[in-house]
Formats: sequence, C-alpha cells, structure tokens
Amino acid sequence: MNTKAIIAVLGACSLPALAGVSSTTVTTDFSSGAEGWVGPAGPGGATTIEPTGGNNGAYMRTEFNNFGITFANSTNTDFLGDYTTADEITISMDIQVDYLNFFGQDVSRPWLVELRDFDGATGGYPYNSVWFLFDNISAANNGDWSTYSVTFDPNAMDLPGGWGGYGAEDPDTFEPTLPDGVSFSDVLSGVDEIAFTTFQPGFFFGFTDHTIGIDNLSITRTVPAPSALALIGLGGLVGTRRRR
Repeated sequence: MNTKAIIAVLGACSLPALAGVSSTTVTTDFSSGAEGWVGPAGPGGATTIEPTGGNNGAYMRTEFNNFGITFANSTNTDFLGDYTTADEITISMDIQVDYLNFFGQDVSRPWLVELRDFDGATGGYPYNSVWFLFDNISAANNGDWSTYSVTFDPNAMDLPGGWGGYGAEDPDTFEPTLPDGVSFSDVLSGVDEIAFTTFQPGFFFGFTDHTIGIDNLSITRTVPAPSALALIGLGGLVGTRRRR
C-alpha cells in the first residue's frame, strides 16, 4: 500500500496524538443499502448497488453518459447538519474507475467533495457550497480501488488551502466564489447535502461515458477535550490518497 500526500497545509507541525479526543465515524459500505446516497439515473444510464466487487463486499456502481456524474446525499443526517460543532472533520471515500471515455478517447476528470447549503443561496444560485478537489481520476490511474480523504477545521472563516467556494462569481475573473459575507464556517454550519462529483465549479466538459464505483463513504467528527485543544494548532487540512 502506497500513500502520498496530495495536500498538506498545516501550521508549523503535524497533528500530535491527543489524549481525551472524542471521535465519531459513520461509514456507508453499501452492505445495508444506499443509506441515502443517490447516483446518476435517467436516459444516460443507471446506478446500482452491486453485492460484490467493492473494496470489501458491496459497492455503488454507475454506468452513465453525461457531462459529469454526482453521488449525493441529502437525507442521511449522519453526513449533514452543523459541522462546526466538531473541531475537526475527516471525509473519506473509495473509488474505482472502470471506464472514463470521451468519444473514443480515455480521459481524466476532476473528482471532488462538495458540501452544500441551500438555505443561504442568493442571486439565482441553487446553493452556497465549499468544495475540495481530491485529484483528477482516470481508468489508468484508478483502475484499482483508491482512497481519498480530507481533514479540515470546520470553524475556519477563510477557505483553507485547496478549497473553493460556490454561490457567487468574482466580478473580475468570473470564477465561482462564495458570496460576500459568507464564510467557510457559515456554509459548514448548515450542510444540507454532501456530494462526490466530477462537476468542478467553473469547468465544463462534453458528454462522457462513465463507469465508476464508490465504496466506504465516511465522515469522522472529532472533538478534543479542553486540555487537548491547545495542542492542535490546526490551520488548514490534510488530504491523502491511497492506492491499493
């Protein structure tokens, strides 16, 4: 098993091992069904739960032709709600790419996690969101199961390194951004939907054939004891990718 850091933006040092830390992890491994996760469906193809072939057992699989694909959850409260009640959040998932092809040519596409708040949307946007780009995925690089994860401080006001915002547009660069007065923690105080998606805000792709599997979608909420808080000094995030 090889592990490489894709993003590491911390203060002066890495996280120490902490005593008195309370962590709660919830994982959907699809052995008990979708648990609120919904994949692409419609004229372009379908999403199913396969009993075997995942990263140990069942997994969710989509075969779909469209501009991109999204696996989202807006009903499972274990993945939603107020992230700012935790001092640290880790989101992790496994992915396997069997086929990613644009008019006969194998291609790569962005793969990101997006956290969406529908309540504060303005200016005709469907929601405000913050998103983190894990990597560009492809059949060549992700033919075997790969694990992506990101750890971050949900109480940060500014977007941590590696994160983007959505819900407004920069008037000079025309790039997507958070609306004026909306912070990273504002969005994370009311997450209405979590999505793993190839739709990176500000980018557009043509119709692409996707055959992709996902597994072991998890969220860990960590609340250190008061005596441990001074040891953290967490200013950003750690993102990793693991190939099996």
